[in-house]
Amino acid sequence: MSIITLLFPDFALILLGFLLMRFTDWGTPFWSGLEKLIYFFLFPALLFYSTARTAFDFGSTGKMLAVALIGTCSGVALGWLARPLFRSPPMMFESGVQTAFRFNSYIALAIASRLAGEQGTSLVALIIGFAVPICNMAAVHALVHKSGGLLAELAKNPLLIATASGMAFNLLGLHLPEVIGATLSRMGTASIAVGLIAVGAGLRLSGLHEAKGLAAYFLAVKLLALPAIAYALGCWIGLPPLQLQIAVMFCALPTASSAYVLAARMGGNGPFVAFLISAGTALSVLTLPIWLGLTR
Repeated sequence: MSIITLLFPDFALILLGFLLMRFTDWGTPFWSGLEKLIYFFLFPALLFYSTARTAFDFGSTGKMLAVALIGTCSGVALGWLARPLFRSPPMMFESGVQTAFRFNSYIALAIASRLAGEQGTSLVALIIGFAVPICNMAAVHALVHKSGGLLAELAKNPLLIATASGMAFNLLGLHLPEVIGATLSRMGTASIAVGLIAVGAGLRLSGLHEAKGLAAYFLAVKLLALPAIAYALGCWIGLPPLQLQIAVMFCALPTASSAYVLAARMGGNGPFVAFLISAGTALSVLTLPIWLGLTR
């Protein structure tokens, strides 16, 4: 299967969401409710189901996890490097820096499923479980004094809870009853398709009125520098082909749409972040095939 054929269904669903948002009158409450359904129920079901029933080889898998997390931490460092490099209006840097390292989990799991079925989904779910707290700590540290504490925020994160619960279930040697497993499987399958549609519905291709250099820098870090770091490191330590693909793909993902929500909570520049999310998603149509092609 060619890379284009592999990615086309996922980006077609994103395009469908974009068109539905603009040519239907379903209204903001519909899309907001759909996003909540995915984030709090369908997506956690997929993460729990994937991690609860897959046997992990932590010797090899640990190397893949390290590569993905080093790439993520490199994004945090490179993102903050923009502060002395660029002069930006107030709250522009503070709002946009998170787009240099946060990732879109819906796209990650959709591509991983297409790459290697349940095995690919489980590997990405494992990375997400470890990367979520790192990205949240880097992205919300400025809100700690307002939000009741970073640990409280992490403890309420449904993605982190689902992944940790699934790993604990797995390590304890427990097994899901068939009827529960089938239900979670169907919820997980729905989360991928509906999640991609929701990504498209959230795209906003306006909002860049200033700080164009800063915007280009953040996009280059997320879509080019991070996957390059993961690719070089993965090749150096000799990751197996599938794990190399998963680690590089994870680092090449566009930014999560929830970055806009965080910017709004910070009192930051929401339109600027919305543009970065949307531009990153659109540009990843070009960059993701290149990185996946390199790892084949």
